[in-house]
Amino acid sequence: MKVALLSGGASIHTIRWANGLAQAGHQVHLITQHPLLEPVDASVVLHEFPYRGTLGYFLMASSVKKLLKKIKPDVLNAHYASGYGTTARLINFHPYLLSVWGSDVYDVPNQSKFHRYWIKTNLQSADRIASTSHCMATQTHTLADNLGDIAITPFGVDVERFEYRQSVAVNKDALVIGTIKRLAPKYGIDTLIESFALLLSHYRKKSPEIAEKLELHIVGEGPQREELELLAKRLDVDQQTRFFGRVLHFEVPKKLAEFDIYAALSRLDSESFGVAIIEAGAAGKPVVVSDAGGLPEVVVAEKTGIVVPRAQPQQAAKALQRLIEDPSLRSSMGQEGYKHVKSQYSWSLSVLTMQKLLEDVVQDGAQVNELA
Repeated sequence: MKVALLSGGASIHTIRWANGLAQAGHQVHLITQHPLLEPVDASVVLHEFPYRGTLGYFLMASSVKKLLKKIKPDVLNAHYASGYGTTARLINFHPYLLSVWGSDVYDVPNQSKFHRYWIKTNLQSADRIASTSHCMATQTHTLADNLGDIAITPFGVDVERFEYRQSVAVNKDALVIGTIKRLAPKYGIDTLIESFALLLSHYRKKSPEIAEKLELHIVGEGPQREELELLAKRLDVDQQTRFFGRVLHFEVPKKLAEFDIYAALSRLDSESFGVAIIEAGAAGKPVVVSDAGGLPEVVVAEKTGIVVPRAQPQQAAKALQRLIEDPSLRSSMGQEGYKHVKSQYSWSLSVLTMQKLLEDVVQDGAQVNELA
């Protein structure tokens, strides 16, 4: 099958879909206006266009249309309804699968009536729509009528890369709570720091020996970094909070191995799928997550992790305290998380799911052409 993948090269998810489909034996053409975040498989044919920003999605349409006439793909798969979904609508190529990601269906439509109409039109131009989570599929249905069944195509993980093992933190005496996220308000890193401050305040009074062991590791970069560093200092936890900056995707397993507990306390529903959470599960780490968006979907509550109300540091601190004080609970949740991810979210299973969906879209398109 020849697949034209119209998506942002600056996203690791784009790279993984392109590589996964190519390694499954398909001919993949990656079409993007974004420079690649990481290299793609040698068999992936890259087409990078010199357009940028919102206007670029409109301007690149004619060039992409000419390219598609040349390469003659069996199917077009555009990712992100507001950006590349616009390009795909203008191209009017079929069969066409549109994959929604999160902010494109949660945030963009709320900017204005025009933006809502824009997303609605883009959604209705697709032959089929895919979502990474059930909650986002439900949200997408609120934006337009007659979208049909929305397929669920979760982002999986290469479980073998996230080998289950106990913490290998540099300081063997440390107990590390960690997160790997972009430092932006929607991801609730401030809530995590506030929770950590509550924990330290409690243990400094009740159990100083535990307080001395606790560390908070924040891995990621973003516009909120300076604000978060100041927050940690103001709450008197800066000496036990470490900011590591951004790491490349291949370095994530190593960082996760240093954690004892993984925390994801996002506050917005546009956090539509918990990729980092299933990566933590693959690494055998217990998780504490907020009830935002698709995060609870990837956790078996009280078995692989603990779900807490969003933007409530006291509740998050209580959940973290349970795991800190119960090593057997940490261990059992980590082991169950590994089993859950391996059975439900392995990368090979995700690629098979996407491959089957693309084949169905091609077949449905062929049937429509026969009827025409």
